[in-house]
Amino acid sequence: MFIDTHCHLEDENFSDDREKVLERAKVAGVERIINFGSTLKSSAVVVELAKNFSELYAGVGIHPEEIDDFDEKTCACLAELAAEKKVVAVGEIGLDYHWEKDSARRLLQQKIFIEQLDLARQLNLPVCVHDRDAHGDTLKILQTEGKNLRGVLHCYSGSLETAQEIFKLGWLIGVDGPLTFKNSAKLPEIVKAAPREKILIETDAPYLAPVPYRGKRNEPAYVVEVAKKLAALRGETLEEVAAYTAANAKNLYEIL
Repeated sequence: MFIDTHCHLEDENFSDDREKVLERAKVAGVERIINFGSTLKSSAVVVELAKNFSELYAGVGIHPEEIDDFDEKTCACLAELAAEKKVVAVGEIGLDYHWEKDSARRLLQQKIFIEQLDLARQLNLPVCVHDRDAHGDTLKILQTEGKNLRGVLHCYSGSLETAQEIFKLGWLIGVDGPLTFKNSAKLPEIVKAAPREKILIETDAPYLAPVPYRGKRNEPAYVVEVAKKLAALRGETLEEVAAYTAANAKNLYEIL
Protein backbone atom coordinates (compact mmCIF):
# COMPACT_ATOMS: atom_id res chain seq x y z
CA MET A 1 0.00 0.00 0.00
CA PHE A 2 1.18 3.49 -0.87
CA ILE A 3 0.02 6.75 0.70
CA ASP A 4 0.30 10.00 -1.25
CA THR A 5 0.82 12.36 1.66
CA HIS A 6 0.44 15.62 -0.26
CA CYS A 7 -1.62 16.67 -3.25
CA HIS A 8 -4.19 19.22 -4.44
CA LEU A 9 -7.05 17.32 -6.02
CA GLU A 10 -9.34 20.29 -5.46
CA ASP A 11 -7.39 22.04 -8.23
CA GLU A 12 -9.35 22.89 -11.38
CA ASN A 13 -6.96 20.64 -13.33
CA PHE A 14 -8.94 17.72 -11.92
CA SER A 15 -12.43 19.14 -12.51
CA ASP A 16 -13.18 16.89 -15.49
CA ASP A 17 -11.83 13.54 -14.30
CA ARG A 18 -11.30 13.56 -10.53
CA GLU A 19 -13.04 10.21 -10.01
CA LYS A 20 -10.98 8.57 -12.77
CA VAL A 21 -7.81 9.95 -11.17
CA LEU A 22 -8.83 8.30 -7.89
CA GLU A 23 -9.58 5.05 -9.70
CA ARG A 24 -6.11 5.05 -11.29
CA ALA A 25 -4.56 5.69 -7.89
CA LYS A 26 -6.35 2.70 -6.42
CA VAL A 27 -5.21 0.46 -9.31
CA ALA A 28 -1.61 1.63 -8.68
CA GLY A 29 -1.87 0.63 -5.02
CA VAL A 30 -2.32 4.15 -3.63
CA GLU A 31 -4.98 3.55 -1.01
CA ARG A 32 -4.93 6.82 0.92
CA ILE A 33 -4.35 10.41 -0.18
CA ILE A 34 -4.00 13.61 1.83
CA ASN A 35 -5.35 16.66 0.07
CA PHE A 36 -4.11 20.08 1.26
CA GLY A 37 -5.79 23.46 1.09
CA SER A 38 -3.92 26.69 0.44
CA THR A 39 -6.70 29.26 1.01
CA LEU A 40 -9.87 29.27 3.08
CA LYS A 41 -11.86 28.42 -0.02
CA SER A 42 -9.66 25.52 -1.10
CA SER A 43 -9.44 24.29 2.51
CA ALA A 44 -13.24 24.06 2.59
CA VAL A 45 -13.21 22.16 -0.71
CA VAL A 46 -10.64 19.57 0.41
CA VAL A 47 -12.70 18.94 3.54
CA GLU A 48 -15.79 18.39 1.39
CA LEU A 49 -13.89 16.04 -0.92
CA ALA A 50 -12.71 14.03 2.09
CA LYS A 51 -16.35 13.58 3.12
CA ASN A 52 -17.26 12.31 -0.34
CA PHE A 53 -14.35 9.93 -1.04
CA SER A 54 -13.26 7.31 1.46
CA GLU A 55 -9.60 7.37 0.41
CA LEU A 56 -9.22 11.13 0.82
CA TYR A 57 -8.14 13.02 3.94
CA ALA A 58 -7.63 16.76 4.31
CA GLY A 59 -5.29 19.42 5.62
CA VAL A 60 -6.43 23.02 6.10
CA GLY A 61 -4.30 26.16 6.07
CA ILE A 62 -3.17 29.32 4.33
CA HIS A 63 -0.20 28.98 1.96
CA PRO A 64 2.48 31.71 2.22
CA GLU A 65 1.68 32.90 -1.29
CA GLU A 66 -1.95 33.40 -0.21
CA ILE A 67 -1.46 35.57 2.87
CA ASP A 68 -3.85 38.22 1.58
CA ASP A 69 -6.53 35.63 2.37
CA PHE A 70 -5.61 35.85 6.07
CA ASP A 71 -7.32 38.13 8.60
CA GLU A 72 -8.32 38.11 12.29
CA LYS A 73 -11.09 35.56 11.64
CA THR A 74 -9.07 33.12 9.58
CA CYS A 75 -7.78 30.88 12.37
CA ALA A 76 -11.29 30.52 13.77
CA CYS A 77 -12.54 29.51 10.31
CA LEU A 78 -9.72 26.99 9.94
CA ALA A 79 -10.46 25.58 13.39
CA GLU A 80 -14.09 25.11 12.41
CA LEU A 81 -13.04 23.21 9.28
CA ALA A 82 -10.57 21.15 11.32
CA ALA A 83 -13.39 19.89 13.52
CA GLU A 84 -14.30 17.47 10.72
CA LYS A 85 -12.94 14.04 11.60
CA LYS A 86 -11.05 13.50 8.31
CA VAL A 87 -8.98 16.66 8.74
CA VAL A 88 -5.59 15.32 9.79
CA ALA A 89 -3.29 18.36 9.60
CA VAL A 90 -2.81 22.10 9.52
CA GLY A 91 -1.27 22.92 6.17
CA GLU A 92 -0.09 23.81 3.71
CA ILE A 93 1.56 26.64 5.65
CA GLY A 94 5.06 28.10 5.81
CA LEU A 95 7.36 30.50 3.98
CA ASP A 96 8.03 31.17 0.30
CA TYR A 97 10.71 33.72 -0.58
CA HIS A 98 11.16 32.63 -4.20
CA TRP A 99 9.03 35.41 -5.68
CA GLU A 100 8.59 37.54 -2.56
CA LYS A 101 11.57 39.90 -2.20
CA ASP A 102 9.90 42.59 -0.05
CA SER A 103 11.17 42.35 3.54
CA ALA A 104 7.90 43.56 5.07
CA ARG A 105 5.92 40.92 3.18
CA ARG A 106 8.39 38.26 4.26
CA LEU A 107 7.89 39.31 7.87
CA LEU A 108 4.14 39.07 7.36
CA GLN A 109 4.59 35.53 6.02
CA GLN A 110 6.51 34.69 9.19
CA LYS A 111 3.82 36.17 11.43
CA ILE A 112 1.04 34.19 9.71
CA PHE A 113 3.15 31.03 9.75
CA ILE A 114 3.62 31.36 13.51
CA GLU A 115 -0.09 32.02 14.08
CA GLN A 116 -0.97 28.84 12.20
CA LEU A 117 1.65 26.85 14.12
CA ASP A 118 -0.07 28.03 17.28
CA LEU A 119 -3.41 26.95 15.84
CA ALA A 120 -2.01 23.47 15.20
CA ARG A 121 -0.84 23.33 18.80
CA GLN A 122 -4.30 24.29 20.04
CA LEU A 123 -5.93 21.69 17.79
CA ASN A 124 -3.32 19.02 18.56
CA LEU A 125 -2.76 18.44 14.85
CA PRO A 126 0.47 17.85 12.91
CA VAL A 127 1.71 20.45 10.45
CA CYS A 128 2.61 20.36 6.77
CA VAL A 129 5.18 23.07 6.02
CA HIS A 130 5.97 24.70 2.68
CA ASP A 131 9.55 26.03 2.56
CA ARG A 132 10.83 27.53 -0.67
CA ASP A 133 14.06 29.52 -0.61
CA ALA A 134 13.45 30.27 3.07
CA HIS A 135 15.35 27.44 4.75
CA GLY A 136 17.07 29.48 7.47
CA ASP A 137 13.96 31.31 8.66
CA THR A 138 11.82 28.17 8.42
CA LEU A 139 14.21 26.19 10.59
CA LYS A 140 14.57 29.04 13.10
CA ILE A 141 10.80 29.37 13.46
CA LEU A 142 10.33 25.63 13.89
CA GLN A 143 13.07 25.56 16.53
CA THR A 144 11.53 28.45 18.48
CA GLU A 145 7.80 28.44 17.72
CA GLY A 146 7.30 24.81 16.72
CA LYS A 147 8.15 23.22 20.04
CA ASN A 148 5.92 20.29 20.99
CA LEU A 149 4.58 20.15 17.43
CA ARG A 150 5.06 17.36 14.92
CA GLY A 151 5.08 17.64 11.17
CA VAL A 152 6.76 17.42 7.80
CA LEU A 153 8.68 19.74 5.49
CA HIS A 154 6.79 19.00 2.31
CA CYS A 155 8.66 18.72 -1.01
CA TYR A 156 11.98 19.06 0.80
CA SER A 157 14.51 21.26 -1.01
CA GLY A 158 16.96 22.24 1.73
CA SER A 159 20.44 20.97 2.58
CA LEU A 160 21.48 17.77 4.34
CA GLU A 161 22.56 19.87 7.32
CA THR A 162 19.11 21.49 7.58
CA ALA A 163 17.45 18.09 7.20
CA GLN A 164 19.50 16.75 10.10
CA GLU A 165 18.30 19.65 12.25
CA ILE A 166 14.72 18.92 11.18
CA PHE A 167 15.16 15.28 12.20
CA LYS A 168 16.43 16.38 15.62
CA LEU A 169 13.12 18.18 16.12
CA GLY A 170 11.32 14.89 15.41
CA TRP A 171 10.01 16.17 12.08
CA LEU A 172 9.98 14.40 8.71
CA ILE A 173 10.73 15.36 5.12
CA GLY A 174 8.40 14.80 2.16
CA VAL A 175 9.89 13.55 -1.11
CA ASP A 176 8.28 14.28 -4.48
CA GLY A 177 8.85 14.12 -8.23
CA PRO A 178 12.06 16.23 -8.18
CA LEU A 179 13.83 13.19 -6.69
CA THR A 180 13.51 11.58 -10.12
CA PHE A 181 14.86 14.58 -12.06
CA LYS A 182 18.37 14.52 -13.52
CA ASN A 183 19.09 17.88 -11.88
CA SER A 184 17.84 16.81 -8.44
CA ALA A 185 21.16 18.04 -6.97
CA LYS A 186 21.39 17.36 -3.21
CA LEU A 187 18.15 15.45 -2.74
CA PRO A 188 19.41 11.93 -3.61
CA GLU A 189 22.18 12.20 -1.01
CA ILE A 190 19.73 13.52 1.57
CA VAL A 191 17.26 10.66 1.14
CA LYS A 192 20.08 8.11 1.26
CA ALA A 193 21.17 9.54 4.61
CA ALA A 194 17.69 9.98 6.09
CA PRO A 195 16.42 7.49 8.68
CA ARG A 196 13.54 5.37 7.43
CA GLU A 197 11.16 6.79 9.99
CA LYS A 198 11.73 10.35 8.73
CA ILE A 199 10.60 9.99 5.10
CA LEU A 200 7.21 10.46 3.45
CA ILE A 201 6.37 10.15 -0.25
CA GLU A 202 4.19 12.72 -2.03
CA THR A 203 3.14 13.94 -5.45
CA ASP A 204 2.10 17.58 -4.91
CA ALA A 205 -0.28 16.84 -7.80
CA PRO A 206 -1.04 18.46 -10.20
CA TYR A 207 2.51 19.86 -9.93
CA LEU A 208 6.00 18.32 -10.20
CA ALA A 209 5.19 15.11 -12.07
CA PRO A 210 8.01 12.58 -11.75
CA VAL A 211 9.93 10.98 -14.59
CA PRO A 212 8.62 9.46 -16.90
CA TYR A 213 5.63 11.83 -16.65
CA ARG A 214 7.61 15.04 -16.24
CA GLY A 215 5.91 17.97 -17.94
CA LYS A 216 2.46 16.39 -17.68
CA ARG A 217 -0.23 16.83 -15.05
CA ASN A 218 0.79 14.96 -11.93
CA GLU A 219 -1.64 12.66 -10.09
CA PRO A 220 -1.53 10.41 -7.00
CA ALA A 221 -0.87 7.19 -8.97
CA TYR A 222 2.53 8.60 -9.86
CA VAL A 223 3.71 8.53 -6.25
CA VAL A 224 4.79 4.98 -7.06
CA GLU A 225 7.51 6.44 -9.34
CA VAL A 226 8.84 8.45 -6.39
CA ALA A 227 8.86 5.29 -4.28
CA LYS A 228 10.72 3.37 -7.02
CA LYS A 229 13.45 6.02 -7.17
CA LEU A 230 13.69 6.08 -3.38
CA ALA A 231 14.08 2.30 -3.32
CA ALA A 232 16.81 2.39 -5.99
CA LEU A 233 18.79 5.10 -4.21
CA ARG A 234 18.56 3.45 -0.80
CA GLY A 235 19.11 -0.13 -1.98
CA GLU A 236 15.69 -1.22 -0.72
CA THR A 237 12.78 -3.05 -2.29
CA LEU A 238 9.70 -1.20 -3.46
CA GLU A 239 7.70 -3.18 -0.92
CA GLU A 240 9.95 -1.98 1.90
CA VAL A 241 9.59 1.65 0.84
CA ALA A 242 5.82 1.30 0.54
CA ALA A 243 5.61 -0.26 3.99
CA TYR A 244 7.70 2.20 5.97
CA THR A 245 6.50 5.36 4.24
CA ALA A 246 2.88 4.27 4.76
CA ALA A 247 3.64 3.51 8.42
CA ASN A 248 5.24 6.95 8.81
CA ALA A 249 2.17 8.61 7.29
CA LYS A 250 -0.19 6.71 9.56
CA ASN A 251 1.91 7.58 12.58
CA LEU A 252 2.21 11.29 11.78
CA TYR A 253 -1.33 11.88 10.61
CA GLU A 254 -3.00 9.24 12.79
CA ILE A 255 -4.78 7.71 9.81
CA LEU A 256 -6.36 4.52 11.08
